[in-house]
Amino acid sequence: MSGVAPPPDWLARLQAAAAQPPRKPREPLWAGSALIGSVEPDFPKRIGQQSAPTVREVLQKTERDGVTGWQLHGDPTAALGLIAFAMRDAGLAGAWRDEQLAVADENGVRVGTVERAAVRPLGIATHAVHLAARSPDGRHWVQQRALTKANDPGLWDTLMGGLVSAADSLEQALERETWEEAGLRVPQLQGVRRGGLIPTRRPSADGGGAGYVVEHIAWFECVLPAAVAPDNQDGEVSQFALLRPQEVLARLVAGEFTLEAALVLCAAGL
Repeated sequence: MSGVAPPPDWLARLQAAAAQPPRKPREPLWAGSALIGSVEPDFPKRIGQQSAPTVREVLQKTERDGVTGWQLHGDPTAALGLIAFAMRDAGLAGAWRDEQLAVADENGVRVGTVERAAVRPLGIATHAVHLAARSPDGRHWVQQRALTKANDPGLWDTLMGGLVSAADSLEQALERETWEEAGLRVPQLQGVRRGGLIPTRRPSADGGGAGYVVEHIAWFECVLPAAVAPDNQDGEVSQFALLRPQEVLARLVAGEFTLEAALVLCAAGL
């Protein structure tokens, strides 16, 4: 570590930004007895729940222990699929990816899957993986997100960051995303280790502003050998840069990094 430390007031603001309440009150979303997410009270009406029989059959108002919420009926994956398509038709889904993410209860037990574009408006918890990488001399490898990205276009990020799909374990997601975003295989990296887990909660613009992010970021760190350089494979990275810790800190404080990357880089130490 270089010993470079972010200003305490800035770090406090960063941490506060990662632990925000919803903009509006939200109601629980249940699948069977499992609490899997939350929605704004008028959300079902906005996706046509009142007029679409298929949606009305799988999503119904209910009350539990004095708490009003919404209950999925039938197979959770099938029910969430119907709701996701209704959200897309209503213009309330995020960028459609044809990618399924795991849906779990409060204890992390999987109960189904859902299209990635639907998770934020439904307040469903997601899992992400990030890789903080240094050069042998202590500089940081970082990437600038492509201007075509749906979220945080043009901002700087860790060497690699992405959501964990329902088909992947954490280790598989690390391998896949490292190749897709940086063109690197895990065996090329030195000293790969898991650093920790960072929880985040904050409002999201998805769903017409009715989204809520609940995400668990598993971050890893490594060293890239001097002869190794990243090379993007999926077109979602504008450029890579190798920055001294002081340069990274300056850009962090200036707001040039994503919130997730800022949290990971601070946790990894500058």
